[in-house]
Amino acid sequence: MSVQLLRHKFTVEHYHKMIESGILNKYDRVELIRGEIVEMAAIGTKHAGCVNRLNNMLVPLLGDRVILSIQNPVVLSDNSEPQPDIALLQPREDFYAFAHPQPQDIFLVIEVADSTMKYDREVKVPLYAEEGVLEVWLIDINEEWVEVYREPARDGYKNVGKFSRGESLSIQAFADVSISVDDVLGNA
Repeated sequence: MSVQLLRHKFTVEHYHKMIESGILNKYDRVELIRGEIVEMAAIGTKHAGCVNRLNNMLVPLLGDRVILSIQNPVVLSDNSEPQPDIALLQPREDFYAFAHPQPQDIFLVIEVADSTMKYDREVKVPLYAEEGVLEVWLIDINEEWVEVYREPARDGYKNVGKFSRGESLSIQAFADVSISVDDVLGNA
């Protein structure tokens, strides 16, 4: 006889109430994915270095055409609030001080993966597609490539490309900006 466990799914509202009440605190590295509170992996030095490098590169390239948000929440639905490594957002005067960005505010989400590649590819990327995030970059810092996902649909992204060292890519919303994969990954 098998036992089926019941799971309680949380909404973004419940999740925020847990933070406000102290059940979760600012030191908890968690995000809300499909109603479940998921512990995020620790950030290693290669991961942190890649995020810092991207920040340093993207700010001068894009200037005030975007708000560059690092490891901050985005609300995808009433039950998902991930914290992508980088989100390029539509500029707003309040800098999202009164509400987290939603899919229509996002030009690009970037996830940097070392130990979380399978989870990011199989859970987070499909979630971004379902909720209509226009473009996602999944950077594999171990294998040294960038997967680019475009044209979101309920069943996944319709356009997927893989870029390696020696190649360049652009952000769909800013086709005038070319970025070298070597610059994204840093020195070999």
